[in-house]
Amino acid sequence: MAAFSATHCRSYSYSHSSSINGGQNQRFSFSSFSRLSVPAKAIRNSHQTVVLMQDGVVATKVTPVEKETPKEKLKDELLSVTSTNEWDEKAGFDSSENESTVSITVVGASGDLAKKKIFPALFALYYEDCLPKHFSIYGYARSKMTDAELRNMVSKTLTCRIDKRENCSEKMDQFLKRCFYHSGQYDSEENFAQLDKKLKKHEGGRVSNRLFYLSIPPNIFIEAVKCASSSASSGNGWTRVIVEKPFGRDSESSAVLTKSLKQYLTEDQIFRIDHYLGKELVENLSVLRFANLIFEPLWSRRYIRNVQIIFSEDFGTEGRGGYFDNYGIIRDIMQNHLLQILALFAMETPVSLDAEDIRNEKVKVLRSMRPLRLEDVVIGQYKSHSKGGVTYPSYTDDKTVPKDSLTPTFAAAALFIDNARWDGVPFLMKAGKALHNKGAEIRVQFRHMPGNLYNRNFGTDLDRATNELVIRVQPDEAIFLKINNKVPGLGMRLDRSNLNLHYAARYSKEIPDAYERLLLDAIEGERRLFIRSDELDAAWALFTPVLKELEEKKIIPESYPYGSRGPVGAHYLAARYNVRWGDLDIEQ
Repeated sequence: MAAFSATHCRSYSYSHSSSINGGQNQRFSFSSFSRLSVPAKAIRNSHQTVVLMQDGVVATKVTPVEKETPKEKLKDELLSVTSTNEWDEKAGFDSSENESTVSITVVGASGDLAKKKIFPALFALYYEDCLPKHFSIYGYARSKMTDAELRNMVSKTLTCRIDKRENCSEKMDQFLKRCFYHSGQYDSEENFAQLDKKLKKHEGGRVSNRLFYLSIPPNIFIEAVKCASSSASSGNGWTRVIVEKPFGRDSESSAVLTKSLKQYLTEDQIFRIDHYLGKELVENLSVLRFANLIFEPLWSRRYIRNVQIIFSEDFGTEGRGGYFDNYGIIRDIMQNHLLQILALFAMETPVSLDAEDIRNEKVKVLRSMRPLRLEDVVIGQYKSHSKGGVTYPSYTDDKTVPKDSLTPTFAAAALFIDNARWDGVPFLMKAGKALHNKGAEIRVQFRHMPGNLYNRNFGTDLDRATNELVIRVQPDEAIFLKINNKVPGLGMRLDRSNLNLHYAARYSKEIPDAYERLLLDAIEGERRLFIRSDELDAAWALFTPVLKELEEKKIIPESYPYGSRGPVGAHYLAARYNVRWGDLDIEQ
């Protein structure tokens, strides 16, 4: 079966703003970051129609003129099929004025996220020829480090695509030559001004577009943005800032953070990243629903009995509990990753694929959600457990965690959307650490077949006959639909079978990491997979009241053994709404 593909890397649309503080935005588009090779003045004065081809060649259509002067004759020669370099040389234009460059600054470059995710994602984009012709990458952190030391650190984490390993070492060397380092304080305008000088040197007089990735703790976001705004924003291109979660701890702190950011940035310049939105199967949600006639009519309360969004990790905090204990599993996973997936799943058909149209529909879903009640939430905390001669620690055994901590490492919740499409359908979420497996999936359980002729073949357990759509986000990405089927033979024995799209078997190409997609989107100015401020407000409005109630009442989390399926209370919560967790089915 043929694969549908437009181009190797997408065409890019820039939102061109004069500075980090806002200013007038200019919009222009072109493919593969190629420069605008024909000056507008020359186009206006010519007698020919000029078309920019994808390979950088200028194709023309000649319009006859009555009389040509020597000057017009020279123009005609210049407007013949000519490469962009030849154009610049003949016309005497400074090509750097018509080119743009992208400078990517990773603020917090010495941290784990930068080393494990951001630099490898940037290299993967470079390896796939998805970055512009002119780009540079700067690491910025407080640690003292030379360019060579940064390159050595980064080189240890870089990998090549499984399906394109050729020239890997050569491409890696070329990439590392584009990586530089500047040491400075996050709250020092002077240090950012020094960074600005280095960036300008590499930009070489071209239109400078700058992307700052804040891979730093949220308590220093504002100072870093303030310094970048005053000392290192672009003077003639766009400036964008990627902000990592957490976006506050509740509605109040999130509002303060947003208000502070908007002192120095416009909303269009803020890219709040949730890496789960960049995962292939989450990206495929809208395609699955809106591009397949068989699913869209079923996507409502009439046919769907419940929806389950499940996240599990098979490891605990293991020495990293200091950060986690301040937030807990609800803030860390449910309020952002899982709620964003729910909004994408449940939204109405957007007017278009434009970022604002999609985000408008997501906000409508979040604002339609019933307030979350404490009785619809179960929390847990893992305890020590021995298995196979190995003893696994409890959460409070982590030296960075207080011994009396009540921070949940597991949570389950039943949520409802009070609109015409989803009225009465329970959306069950659960997320936890130190569980029996690692994974993330969306399970859609359909209603029982009314008047089913084969009910007696299923016995009393009608759930065994329920059709179920499973979207496995990670690991081993897959989409499968559980159907009822006759077992071959002379008798009438029914079986539950899977119609399975297993990505590893169907597609030979390795699935890109979520950070690759999101970084590319930020460079392009594509905001569809980033969180808008009103989305964030609606998400916190849903969870803040129950979080405050849990903390004020000092609700004690239910204990569950390390490596188990979680606390028993989660099963009672599901049973209250006549639901059985789909991931507990031994067939899965």
